[in-house]
Amino acid sequence: MVPVSPRKNLAVADLMVRIVILGCAGGGKTTLARQLGGRTGARVIGLDDMGQPHWEEKNVPAFRSLIIKAHAGDQWIRDGSFALATFDIRLTRAALVIWLESSELSCAWRAITRVFKRGRAHRIGKLPEVLACLRKFDRVHRPRIEAVRASHGPECPFSH
Repeated sequence: MVPVSPRKNLAVADLMVRIVILGCAGGGKTTLARQLGGRTGARVIGLDDMGQPHWEEKNVPAFRSLIIKAHAGDQWIRDGSFALATFDIRLTRAALVIWLESSELSCAWRAITRVFKRGRAHRIGKLPEVLACLRKFDRVHRPRIEAVRASHGPECPFSH
């Protein structure tokens, strides 16, 4: 997790707070988004909360409509990727992109333990899919996310 020192917190608070947090599943994106939201007062938009488990590719236009509405304001912090479907909306408005670096083992541990927490939308039936994604994240998914990030947000400050 990226520590936010009081000095850095002041710099974040001085920005027009529009932050996108990227990283592997279970990497701490939502936790960091909530911490930054608490420190800056910016609205936290959880990507996991917007999608519906039954949605398919045909639902992308409806999902994009939700993304556009959620990012209309000037103060927001957003976790999650969905790069191909949303980066053209989010990164063109972002003031900062943070990439969290987490080990595969710690991401796997968090992914496993969060399916057992009450009130969480994560389902145990999806766990094998999530763990498979973790195994190939740095090799397959990260380069794709980085390519889309570079094309839609080349001027946006980037921290990792």
